[in-house]
Amino acid sequence: MDARRSGPLPSLAFAMLLAALPARAALPPGIDDATFRTAAVATFPEFLELLSLPNDSISPADIQRNAVWLETAFQKRGFSTRQLENKGRPLVFAELSSNRPGRKTVLFYMHFDGQPVVPSQWSQKDPWQPAVKRRGADGKWTEVDKAELMRPDFDPELRVFARAASDDKGPILMFLAALDLLRSRKIEPKFNVKVLLDSEEEVNSPGIAAVVAASTALLAADAVVIHDGPLHPSGRPTAVFGNRGIVTVSLTVYGPRSPLHSGHYGNYVPNPAQRLAALLASMKDDDGRVTIPDYYARTNLTEADKRVLAEAPDDEAALKKRVGIAAQEKVGGSYQEALQYPSLNIRGLASAGVGEKSANIVPHLALAELDVRTTVEADSDYLLPLLRKHIENQGYHLVDGEPTDDDRARYSKLARMKAGVPAKGVRQSIDSAIGRWAQASLDEAYAGSAGMKTVRIRVMGGTVPTHEIVTPLHAPFVLVPVVNSDNNQHAFDENLRMGNYVTGMRTMCGLLLTSLQE
Repeated sequence: MDARRSGPLPSLAFAMLLAALPARAALPPGIDDATFRTAAVATFPEFLELLSLPNDSISPADIQRNAVWLETAFQKRGFSTRQLENKGRPLVFAELSSNRPGRKTVLFYMHFDGQPVVPSQWSQKDPWQPAVKRRGADGKWTEVDKAELMRPDFDPELRVFARAASDDKGPILMFLAALDLLRSRKIEPKFNVKVLLDSEEEVNSPGIAAVVAASTALLAADAVVIHDGPLHPSGRPTAVFGNRGIVTVSLTVYGPRSPLHSGHYGNYVPNPAQRLAALLASMKDDDGRVTIPDYYARTNLTEADKRVLAEAPDDEAALKKRVGIAAQEKVGGSYQEALQYPSLNIRGLASAGVGEKSANIVPHLALAELDVRTTVEADSDYLLPLLRKHIENQGYHLVDGEPTDDDRARYSKLARMKAGVPAKGVRQSIDSAIGRWAQASLDEAYAGSAGMKTVRIRVMGGTVPTHEIVTPLHAPFVLVPVVNSDNNQHAFDENLRMGNYVTGMRTMCGLLLTSLQE
């Protein structure tokens, strides 16, 4: 493993064992595309049912309903389950009842919570009522009867639109469907199987570190496989060897005590929205690079690192066309290289009102919500003080709460910077033993499929609580995404391409049938 990875190294004996043994993941005879499709269709009703359960972690009652549903679904597949208490938002643990002492164990991580929704933004009646859609020649999506999805020869280009369809309920049902297929053939996984389903991943999993630390014996495993994030845009099987961390920041710039008439006070009372805009503009240049001194100083990519990044078969022209931009930011020399650096993103702005809610006022405050994607080298302990110093260097006095009368009398520029709970980034060598195991299993699972050689990704840009899981468990890890890259996760009209449901099952069967030891 890369010595720069945050967290302890796996046991030397396990790493040497994996390094010495070639993986074998050939799918058993008779398990072909048609078999996968039939097994997938059998689980589609459950998939649609799970998607109909709201899963924003802001509602403990909704999380509880999802947890109960998932326990029942896993119990049907021969798992013993339990809820791991987490301040009213329990995580779900499941262990295959056929697990045997003395065998290696793999812990699979997925999550069942989802991002908040604004129903009016969605192109359907309700984001909690899944819709099956087909894309026409004009590029527009049209809803079709769900019966079209229930046929063994369903169109793989059909998509299910619903919150959490791809992030991350889809992978959970793919996993269950893969197990159903193996059980129907009386085939056991090549190792003991444990599953941890997170209830707060979309809010940076604030409780998972404590839950895992208190349950190390229960969760003990020789390796951790994380099913989250998107496949490489090529659609090829993908193995990822790290992820960035994240910390959110609320930045408030204060103006007058209360909103003021813009006719009476404009040109006299400083406008906090204008000041916030200038402050944010001072943080990045026109090429998108963060201008805060030393922000990128700890990111030093070696020539070997750059060769690994260049291996990814990215079509950047197609990527820019898909997202609708003419030119990318100049943080890195390529898409993959850009993801190796810490980021500074404005995820929301608010001040007074717009549209029908606008008024002729000088607002009393302006608020920016930021997210900072961190790296192993540049974590939140390093980046947040740099951000704070930059704000102060722009002439701001930072307060911890609402400014007092004394603050308002003494300081021309007042602001508040409040950071959320950070999640750490993590990375290991792309040539680690667990990485070679995962790559070999994927290559074998897709043997005979032209153009399906496994894509290796050094670090994905998103955040998963990998560090919080693998550190107390002292386990190596690999991230194996399975959903389509254009799934609109975290936005409205989130969707899952149903052909990916089938290939996701193949990927998971490949992993389940790959021995960690002879």
